[in-house]
Amino acid sequence: MRKAVRCDQGWGARAKALPNPAFCAIIVAMQTQRDLTDNPDFSPLAAAILDDGSGDSDTRLLAFAIQQQKAGLHVRGLTMRRSAGAVGCKADMVLVDITTGDEYLVSQPLGQDSNACRADTQGFARASQVLRDALVHVPDLVICNRFGGLESEGGGFAAELLDIMASGVPLLTMVSPARLDIWLHFSGQATVLNAAPADWQIWLDATLRHRRALLIQ
Repeated sequence: MRKAVRCDQGWGARAKALPNPAFCAIIVAMQTQRDLTDNPDFSPLAAAILDDGSGDSDTRLLAFAIQQQKAGLHVRGLTMRRSAGAVGCKADMVLVDITTGDEYLVSQPLGQDSNACRADTQGFARASQVLRDALVHVPDLVICNRFGGLESEGGGFAAELLDIMASGVPLLTMVSPARLDIWLHFSGQATVLNAAPADWQIWLDATLRHRRALLIQ
């Protein structure tokens, strides 16, 4: 069992026990860029949808993104698409750029007879540029497909997610029940939503009103 690592400064003051040194290092690195958490009232404009795997959450998240675009919002980010006709780790995992439709294969099946799968870290590295580019355009909302296993250990999109939250741009992602506590530590107790898109809309409307109020202060 991996021993927990503590970060005692910056964002890590909220993360009481972190899973590994890489995770801690990312948080400390972010603290050197911006000293946000000196303000005790700081709260990221972020939320994670609690996904227990019982429904097609990826399709619902994409539909939500499209709905916001049709409503006139500027939405950037990534959603997940799995290959049709395959299940579990036999399905290719492809991240899709919400704006351009560009695709990034992020899975590496271990073999036809294997039930295991392995994330393609190079695929995630290529896709991460979409999240970095999103901040250049200052959108109304950034969507990231998931706060998953890589992010919970300080890899994947962890650095990009921290950067988005630090920027004040609203962020919507998903998290499994198994990684909920890590997400809460990582995000500074950001909002957790249920699987109902109507509740996502309520959160987004309230978050955008709050963001506008902050911008005019």
